[in-house]
Amino acid sequence: MIIALDAMGTDGAPRSEIGGAVSALRADPELEVVLVGDERILAKPLRPYSKLGRLSVVHAPDRVSPADSPAKALRRWPRSSISVGLGLQATGDADAFVSAGSTGAVMAASLQRLGPLVGVDRPAVGTPFPTEGGLTLVLDVGANVGCKPHQLVQFARLGAIYMQDLRGVDSPRIGLLNVGAEAEKGTDTEQAVHRLLAGSDLNFVGNIEGRDILSHTCDVLVCDGFIGNILLKFYESVAAFVVHRLADRLRTNGVSDEVADQLREFDYAEYGGAPLLGINGVSVICHGLSSSRAISAAIGVAARAVRRAMVSHMARDLAQPAASMA
Repeated sequence: MIIALDAMGTDGAPRSEIGGAVSALRADPELEVVLVGDERILAKPLRPYSKLGRLSVVHAPDRVSPADSPAKALRRWPRSSISVGLGLQATGDADAFVSAGSTGAVMAASLQRLGPLVGVDRPAVGTPFPTEGGLTLVLDVGANVGCKPHQLVQFARLGAIYMQDLRGVDSPRIGLLNVGAEAEKGTDTEQAVHRLLAGSDLNFVGNIEGRDILSHTCDVLVCDGFIGNILLKFYESVAAFVVHRLADRLRTNGVSDEVADQLREFDYAEYGGAPLLGINGVSVICHGLSSSRAISAAIGVAARAVRRAMVSHMARDLAQPAASMA
């Protein structure tokens, strides 16, 4: 299996990417990683790993800036690491793509190079949230603003398959983020989504309030990308405080490593990147501040998605009559 890795995406590029790739290769003997980026920049930090094997470079001299608009970036930088990396997957020279670059550019290039699945209006970015009783996949977390009810139902279907195939959850519980538990709560959009989900074949458990997210009341939490992105950024700030500050203070004060390690379960870096769901391929998006550990975990997510044929499962499900009822 070959994973194309954008070597120029993180703020610490390319060292974070190289470290993550090496870690992933050592953990998975069946894996190959292609680093996509400027070979002149990659040459020196790669020297210590020249004998590792299963690690190669594809030259891509351009780099998309976060300041570039996604559409303009693709036209302006056709030889960017994002465009070239996704091109490898489109031609069958890679099985998946991982990037910590611009989310908008990765989404635009994924749609351009791979295309959406039939039955998907808009792809969604799903992020696993560590909770009290396990992981909850929240989607969308930023790819789409102003979603229509049937599009949110599509997100629910995509999220359910992700949790089944990659997390081993049978009949994932679907929740709708809302301001109250009652069916009539929320805007007209949320009320319409509630009716559609309640009438679907999904395991819909109703509206979920913000205070209940970390109680693991559902396995998939559906929301508009505007709200989802705010939720994600807030969660990241809380996780950073708990994991990197409180855990260290507890250790300093003599609290056991076991307690501190339990706090680290809330570190999103443990769970890899956010998959772009609904495209005809595997594209995993990472945080720009991702460490080598986070990059390695994201490569693992991409590899599991390929091995378990997640995209084919989504394509079959969306082709069923039940999927069209929304």
